[in-house]
Amino acid sequence: MDLIDNQLIAESIQGREAAFAELVSRHLGGVYKFAYRYVRDEQDAEDIAQETFVRAWKNLRKFDASKNLKTWLFTIAKNASLDLLKKKKPLAFSKITDAEGELESFLAPYVASGEMPEEAMDQKLLKGDMDAALAKLPPAYRAVLALRYNEHLKFREIAEVLREPIDTVKSKHRRGLALLKNVLFP
Repeated sequence: MDLIDNQLIAESIQGREAAFAELVSRHLGGVYKFAYRYVRDEQDAEDIAQETFVRAWKNLRKFDASKNLKTWLFTIAKNASLDLLKKKKPLAFSKITDAEGELESFLAPYVASGEMPEEAMDQKLLKGDMDAALAKLPPAYRAVLALRYNEHLKFREIAEVLREPIDTVKSKHRRGLALLKNVLFP
């Protein structure tokens, strides 16, 4: 895959727009999922994914072909996520009113549809429990666990994305798992 990505990058630099569109198509889902786990909001994750590819396009000539493109994109997404989180202020629950359906739209992601088959519902509940448990972890641990288990990155790649020493990443991974266990099984 790296060889094909590098070939598409070279073609993009030469001005072939379809090559960059193919790179976006290949990596958009992973970048979006990573951003969503970072910011926990669909719209913000979409904005971050878009910003990630805009920044990647602008800096494509600076990409080191000996590196992994996915790691580079996740690094850009992490920085874009941090930029957004710095700008954003937390929304107080007490400020949410039922005016114009605000409360309903706020609660919509948390309300399960009764029309789902039983297995799908069980899967959704399990995923919801895991997402809720992960959300209780500090962002540094949550990011390491998400990159490891959702994006299937190696510790070396996670260290590159987070710009931290590999031993720090391994330590955060170990501590994050311990914290997650305490949250899930108090």
